[in-house]
Amino acid sequence: MSATTETKIKLAVNGGIDFGSKLNAKQLVTLAKYLGDDQELELTTFQQLYIEVPESRKEEAIAEFEQTGLSCYPVGNFVKSLRTCNFCKGAEEEGMPVAIELNKRIAGTPVPFTLKPAYTGCPVGCGEPLVNDIGIMKIQDGYNLYAGGKSKGQDAAPGSLLFEQLTPEELYDKVEKLIMIYSEHGRKREQMRKFISRFGMEELKELLE
Repeated sequence: MSATTETKIKLAVNGGIDFGSKLNAKQLVTLAKYLGDDQELELTTFQQLYIEVPESRKEEAIAEFEQTGLSCYPVGNFVKSLRTCNFCKGAEEEGMPVAIELNKRIAGTPVPFTLKPAYTGCPVGCGEPLVNDIGIMKIQDGYNLYAGGKSKGQDAAPGSLLFEQLTPEELYDKVEKLIMIYSEHGRKREQMRKFISRFGMEELKELLE
């Protein structure tokens, strides 16, 4: 009789919000420790790696990953970790502390369908905020908030501008409220763009004011 195969849990990991999407040697070695000979890391388009670990070692793996500086997130219908630009003009000028704080507040929140937020520190838009579910673009000293972008399919389109020149605290508040409204009123597997179309952009903006 063959041994029962242990259930595995899929985790999303990345190097956190920093200057670009990078992993160091220690992080790679730690990830490899949890890979069997026939296993592979899955690289997503959202600056994350998917790795499957035995259910009995999940907490051990998360703790070890985080000790090396890796960030861990759940996989499924949750808010993804914040996709970011490379902060090429510097952490302060392009708002890295704001991106880090926003990610802490929203990443891993349960939602009706996988939700992808993106951030960029200047109008060049390397983080692709306009083609993701929620987008933030830093313009001079303020933050512009977009929602409903879609990068794939025949109906691909940029998101709509909700607010301009928000302060960091205003940004955190409105993004958290937007996710809360979507969580409460969105239908199962309804993408943010379809939700906004059904719910109404003006109605949404009124609730966010």
